[in-house]
Amino acid sequence: MKVTVVGAGNVGATCADVLAYREIANEVVLLDIKEGVAEGKALDIWQKAPINLYDTRTVGSTNDYAKTADSDVVVITSGLPRKPGMTRDDLIQTNAGIVKSVTENVVKHSPNAIIIIVSNPLDVMTYQAHITSKFPRTRVMGMAGILDTARYRAFLAEALNVSPKDIQAVLMGGHGDTMVPLPRYTTVGGIPVTELIGKEELDAIIERTKTGGGELVKLMGTSAWYAPGSAAAQMVEAIARDQRRVFPVCVKLEGEYGIKDCYLGVPVILGKNGIEKVIELDLNAEEMELLKVSEGHVKEVMNVLDNLA
Repeated sequence: MKVTVVGAGNVGATCADVLAYREIANEVVLLDIKEGVAEGKALDIWQKAPINLYDTRTVGSTNDYAKTADSDVVVITSGLPRKPGMTRDDLIQTNAGIVKSVTENVVKHSPNAIIIIVSNPLDVMTYQAHITSKFPRTRVMGMAGILDTARYRAFLAEALNVSPKDIQAVLMGGHGDTMVPLPRYTTVGGIPVTELIGKEELDAIIERTKTGGGELVKLMGTSAWYAPGSAAAQMVEAIARDQRRVFPVCVKLEGEYGIKDCYLGVPVILGKNGIEKVIELDLNAEEMELLKVSEGHVKEVMNVLDNLA
């Protein structure tokens, strides 16, 4: 099993480190455009193998995609953060160009790979990678739902003073303010969360989850990396080990939930072929309305990309 992580920044390096530490792949290639950065971080990860006792080889590359050839899974974290004075459209145009170029190289060197997008804006970058690669939707997906549910579960564990291991949850929709948390599908050790916490406190946790990324940016002045990198690695693990895990993943919808041609987070079964199945939950009217709002927001951003072409 060979995995490539494109982008050796904080998120990409964290993802590569988790993949190596958990021995999810035999070889992990870390690639970046900045001279020496990927090589240095890959070497650093390899040098702690004798300490943490793993065998995964980590290899760094400065923009040499030949080293990524025949990768089974490729995680794309490349892209620029939004800077002061930069409009949303500017960010989309810049990162779409980066993701398009990376995807073209991935297709050239690893035509059978499964692609996981982490670059932002997440939903529209998944769209860009899908149309560029021309891969089936089962092999191009975005990482957002696992991160969002992790934040949600972490906040709940804190509020309830319980282990996060016992909390299961589902979120749907776009990555950001229009995500759709589903308290009805949230349990703590099998107990519905609504039996353990009041509505007002739960609503506050949901709102905090929606702005979870922004909270970290305010604290650190930059985006998060430990949780996003680990979330991407968890998706790789489900594929590499054919675990058939149920995760919320950004994928192109083709009629599910009455939505077509839109990239939204929905629960799927993740295994060796990528997305093995899209799961359709029986949403109530309120939940469906929220999902439609999220669809409208994502399609608006997709239209920005289309108009830039």
